[in-house]
Amino acid sequence: MSDLENILQRLDALESREAIRALATAYAIACDEHDIPRLADLFAEDAVFCSPNGAMVSEGRESIRAMFSNILQTRGPGFHWTHDVQATIDPENPNRASGLVYSHAETTPHGVVSLAAMKYHDQYVREQGVWRFSRREINFFYYVPVSKYAEGLTQTDRVYINDAWHPADFPESLDSWGRFAAGDFS
Repeated sequence: MSDLENILQRLDALESREAIRALATAYAIACDEHDIPRLADLFAEDAVFCSPNGAMVSEGRESIRAMFSNILQTRGPGFHWTHDVQATIDPENPNRASGLVYSHAETTPHGVVSLAAMKYHDQYVREQGVWRFSRREINFFYYVPVSKYAEGLTQTDRVYINDAWHPADFPESLDSWGRFAAGDFS
């Protein structure tokens, strides 16, 4: 590989990571603005959106559009923001990438002011020069009504849905968490 080819490859990777960060931000904005067309367009035609607990599962852009249309009809104002966005470009295919996005949200499902902390495990694909989600898995550290925030964070069941507590998706499920809890600090 020539120096110029190497520089162009590195430049493409930098621009791709920045475009992926912008994609994560666009998702948060589209959710908050209830902009379903914009939100759907952030996903590839054959994209998957899912959650470990199975509460949110959709395959294909149109199914994802319908899922978010239904979810956002139950919500009033909300505010999502992303924190850390980690993107890794596939070394074998510069049009594919994987990522991890940390975020928080203030939402109002069914008029109940709620707080959430999430971690997204993402797969991305570049189609005709545009980066989109090919897979987005939402994992909850907590999702609680504001009135249950202090109570919820002190237990492993930190997701409050339909008047019941449910297990959080992380960190207890992580191998590193289990090793640490067992006293393995190596």
